[in-house]
Amino acid sequence: MDDNTKPTDPQTMKEFIRKLARANRVAQKNKDAISLDICRKFTELPAYNVAKTVMWYVDAGSEVRTRHTLPEALTHGKRVVVPWCVVETNQLELFWLEHMSELVEGAYKILEPKEELRGLPQKKVLPDELDLVMVPGTAFDTRGGRMGQGKGYYDRLLSHARLDAPLVALAFDCQIFDEIPVAAHDVFMDLVITESRVLTGKGRAS
Repeated sequence: MDDNTKPTDPQTMKEFIRKLARANRVAQKNKDAISLDICRKFTELPAYNVAKTVMWYVDAGSEVRTRHTLPEALTHGKRVVVPWCVVETNQLELFWLEHMSELVEGAYKILEPKEELRGLPQKKVLPDELDLVMVPGTAFDTRGGRMGQGKGYYDRLLSHARLDAPLVALAFDCQIFDEIPVAAHDVFMDLVITESRVLTGKGRAS
């Protein structure tokens, strides 16, 4: 599609970019090897080194894969936190992950905490306890703008994270666009890590 046939209104443009980014991500080759490299860059960040509580997402579908690095992350001496979706409320809750065996396939075929563990008080984590936040997404731009699945799960969660807790997105190069339409409630990333670069975003200070 050339520039003359691209949609011009923000909502239609957003859907166009989301569809294109998903197709690009599905077509991405060597996902496992590239994902390992992207996750390695994440764990080499100075912010990761000093963080005590780190949120990782658990990959779903064609996202940058984290599940191969999570077992190693559990040995780094940090509190590893993963989100899970409460289907009834469309909200994300946070869970302190200590062993990979605590995860089972749940909603949307995403690995989630076992149901019998979710309600344990010692396993619950609040967003303001996070020192570093890993964020998935469908598309990103060079300003750190983020486009998710369109349901607002992460926007609601990230609105409660501390301002001094960096938001770091993982993405393949094929998910990066020059600019994507953003709304007032959309949250900008501090960093976006791909296989070829680390983009510095506007962050929430913007």
